Amino acid sequence: MGLYESVRAVTTASGDGPVDWSAVADAAKASTDPGSIALTAEEEAAYAEDVRDARDRVRSVGAVEFDLPEVVEIQNRHHWIDANVATFERVMRPLEEQVTMFPGASRVVNTGTMSVALAFLGNNVLGQYDPLLLAEGDDHALYFVHPNIEKVADALDTDFDRFRRWIAFHEVAHAAEFGAAPWLSEHLESTMEGAVEALGEGSLDRDALQGLDTTMTAVEGYAELVMDRAFDDEYADLREKVEARRRGRGPLSRVMRRLLGLGMKRRQYERGKSFFDAVADERGVAGASAVWEAPENLPTDAELDDPTLWLARVAE
Repeated sequence: MGLYESVRAVTTASGDGPVDWSAVADAAKASTDPGSIALTAEEEAAYAEDVRDARDRVRSVGAVEFDLPEVVEIQNRHHWIDANVATFERVMRPLEEQVTMFPGASRVVNTGTMSVALAFLGNNVLGQYDPLLLAEGDDHALYFVHPNIEKVADALDTDFDRFRRWIAFHEVAHAAEFGAAPWLSEHLESTMEGAVEALGEGSLDRDALQGLDTTMTAVEGYAELVMDRAFDDEYADLREKVEARRRGRGPLSRVMRRLLGLGMKRRQYERGKSFFDAVADERGVAGASAVWEAPENLPTDAELDDPTLWLARVAE
């Protein structure tokens, strides 16, 4: 495995669509060390305990009713890449179906771009709550990329068990959002489909894209709030180290993150957390959880920057 295999997988991309997803998976994995998930029984039990404890704490502190997804996996980087290739293929299929003719050279470029993106993400993602948007059925999934959690805990010089547990609280908070708001998946899917349909027609639905950004800002901000305030240990040092690491990334990493739109994702984290911190300071975490009671309770773009507007609109 290595650069040669990755390049070969991309340059031999085939099929009728604008992206050869099989080649994306092969290329991304060829350039990515999978890492080890050879865990002891005690280590596996520790992950399970973290998830259960996070569920119980989030239910209590956030006053939300939800269940964990049936699929909770400890993954290596290749497992994560495979899962997300399937997600990207599913989400982008409506756009691909509107492309009737696509030159082979463009297919190679698209395939290469996606493989580089997923290889980069596969080396950096710590955990993921996957609502499996546009999938058949209502099954959701929760992933922990163990090699990356180990790598980052070591880089931050922090206790692995405590860091892993903190990450579990973040991902379980996402499970709480989608569990407490059965409408949320459909809301995201319909907004996404509107944006994709407009792109297929050669236009840009700015309202749909703004709606996606606003909703995802709420999704990420609430998880950041709960990650800290429901956590059953000290977290200030972890938060400080993670933020310092984000600021101190090297030039190549910064370029990749900019190209992948991860700067926008960081803005969603920060903007959403600022909103929910203000709401929770006023009404507690349980009061902030009111955002998931109905689509109308989602903050508007203006309310994200001025939480007092949301507090005035959404009565206790």
